[in-house]
Amino acid sequence: MKIFIYLSTNNIYTAQPIEEAWQFNSGNKIGWTDCGYYLESRPSFTFDPLFHAGCYYVQEASSMFLEQALKQTVDLSKPIKILDLCASPGGKSTHIQSLISKDSLLVSNDVIRSRANVLKDNIIKWGCENVVVTNNDPKDFAKLENYFDVIVVDAPCSGSGLFRRDPTAIEEWSENNVQLCSQRQQRILADVWPTLKKDGILIYSTCSYSKEEDEDIMDWITDNLSTSNIQLEIDDKWGITETISIKENHGYRFWPDKVKGEGFFLSCFQKMEGENDDSFRYKKKPEEAKKTDLEMIEEWVEKEGFNFIKYKNTVYAWPESLVKDFSMLLEQLHVIYSGVLTGELMRNKMVPDHALAMSGIMIDAVIRTEVDYENAIKYLQRKDLNIETSHKGWQLITYENHPLGWINSLPNRINNYYPKELRILKDK
Repeated sequence: MKIFIYLSTNNIYTAQPIEEAWQFNSGNKIGWTDCGYYLESRPSFTFDPLFHAGCYYVQEASSMFLEQALKQTVDLSKPIKILDLCASPGGKSTHIQSLISKDSLLVSNDVIRSRANVLKDNIIKWGCENVVVTNNDPKDFAKLENYFDVIVVDAPCSGSGLFRRDPTAIEEWSENNVQLCSQRQQRILADVWPTLKKDGILIYSTCSYSKEEDEDIMDWITDNLSTSNIQLEIDDKWGITETISIKENHGYRFWPDKVKGEGFFLSCFQKMEGENDDSFRYKKKPEEAKKTDLEMIEEWVEKEGFNFIKYKNTVYAWPESLVKDFSMLLEQLHVIYSGVLTGELMRNKMVPDHALAMSGIMIDAVIRTEVDYENAIKYLQRKDLNIETSHKGWQLITYENHPLGWINSLPNRINNYYPKELRILKDK
């Protein structure tokens, strides 16, 4: 079970599944999420192998209110399609993916390529199978008319809600920037609006205190888009402030003197016009793995419930229930990652990818080698390992039974295949 945590000391936020290790109890539970806790001290995330294993995610407490927005407006037990439009680095996307059903689809997007790559890395670390990561401008989604059941827009903003945590946000803030952000937020919402189904849910949020980016945007939405504002239920003990705009739209403000979290704003809307027709087309289904390819793949992956798609010599595992959607999105958007990248086919064998190690789709027969803390850190630094392995060849390195990645044990050495771009660059 993956648990999101708010760490109060030094305004750092995290999540952790080992309740005994960090002494979780009802007294430090975050009220508006089922899987969030406050921590009283800061561990070293960089040198915690469980962080790199995707057991927990660095997250901010106020933004976890997204869970309430989803649970109170959507039936999460049903298959739904969600777009997280401004998703990097991935906190909200990983949270959403933990809440939706396995047959649901999450499209996680960021317009800036470098940020989209960070997003992809965090989606892989989280072990997602039903997620497509894209690198598109909001206007690119308009062609997917009436496609999504939910759109989450955590909009780029002036950042005043981060003043306490990030002093540089104060230096960058200006009234002119507030106005520019407000205009950008309107453009983003207008561009992406056609892709929401009739009766679909829009969740809008910022980390700004400015009325121009919060209440005024709520009123702009109801003035310019055919939509109805949704009032959420909140517990008085949470300390959240319900705010009502001039047009009587309801939003929710998080003030750091009233909640244990940073400045945040959220509001919800339901689309009143359009269609909810799921019919869509794709021109050509991507190439599927051949029978001989599947014989190599099945040595690593549980085949049931997946289609295996080839791109050159690489193979992706796509959930069977989402193949049509994945295929259509691949044609319509700039997709940089989808499903689970299982590996590369080379000389009648498959070389497993790091994403496969992070996923939950491997067969039990895959060889695993458990390491202690010292060797786990060496592995994550991509250093040479001095360990004994019971078998030769490819195998999974685990720490406390959580996968970290791959090694290839040869007769005279062990090759460390932890991704270079993810390695720990400093010594403890």
